Amino acid sequence: MRLFHLTVSACIALSALLGRASAQEIKISHQWGEGIDGRDRAARVFVQEVEARAAGLKFRIYPNSSLKLKPTEVLAALQNNTLEMAVHPLVYNIDKVPEFSLAGLPGLVPDLNAAHVLKGSEIHATLQSLAEANGFHIVTWWWAPGGLFSKSRPITGPASVQGLRMRGADPLFEFMLKEAGASISSMPSTELYAAMQSGQLDAIGTTYEAFMSLRLAEQARFATVGTSLFMGFCPLVMSLGTWNKLTPEQKAAIEQAATIADTYFETVERDLEGRVATTLEKAGVTTARMSTEDYLAWLALAQRTAWHKYTDINPRAQQLLFGTVRIFLGQFGEGGRRADRVPGDDPEH
Repeated sequence: MRLFHLTVSACIALSALLGRASAQEIKISHQWGEGIDGRDRAARVFVQEVEARAAGLKFRIYPNSSLKLKPTEVLAALQNNTLEMAVHPLVYNIDKVPEFSLAGLPGLVPDLNAAHVLKGSEIHATLQSLAEANGFHIVTWWWAPGGLFSKSRPITGPASVQGLRMRGADPLFEFMLKEAGASISSMPSTELYAAMQSGQLDAIGTTYEAFMSLRLAEQARFATVGTSLFMGFCPLVMSLGTWNKLTPEQKAAIEQAATIADTYFETVERDLEGRVATTLEKAGVTTARMSTEDYLAWLALAQRTAWHKYTDINPRAQQLLFGTVRIFLGQFGEGGRRADRVPGDDPEH
């Protein structure tokens, strides 16, 4: 009888050990600071919520590019299943999926209210379809507002960037800046501090999150904040191979956790502009809110340059842009800023 009890105990212990061993560990990579950047904190909320709901899933977050993956290498790692998840700006993939430039078009998504309206829309569905056609699944809907930051002079309307060396993350955003008279240096956000410190860059457009977590207040002397010309779409994404292996229950748990993480991240971003203002003041940075006149001047330039060029990518890009504008027109009415006509939004174009 004693031997029987020992055998049963051993079987139970072995079963528990095998259960732990079979739990799938999912790596989440991103390039931002641990506990500092809102994207890292939101990823940790996501992990906590999934693990509370789904058996057999364990996550480990690798901040600060600690997996030794450059931001431009993340897509390939997702596609070949050497990386399961990442917090990843879609505009880093436009060499392979040029339609993703929608997420970086200047002035298109001017604030968090507009970003929220797009969640669950046909635009969301089309971006998801494009992502899955390229080996990954969009899990969260994280949009991060930003501003314009300069070392040499305030940035107001388009004429104010004449002669500045700038970076704007997306090539179409940078195309607009170039048309306004700036010269362009393209680079990941992780290189911005050194580039501004060395004088390679005079000014940047970037998210408030990156501005804070990369300590860019140490390099900027002027900031233009408020209604955002610059809005970064930085979702949590999963390799399609990993997504397809999940059970229906695990997928449901991930979607529930994503909803909670989306709410958390949006709340963080709504609070962030105030914290940025405090940081700028303490650092002695001269700060101004973009005026309506300057915003409309930038928007007109964006429509003539970046938006127009985006519609020339292919018919699907054109449909994405026009569809986005129509959603905003339907939501906010023709009296708001979204009522500005899109260049080329004409049946004869």
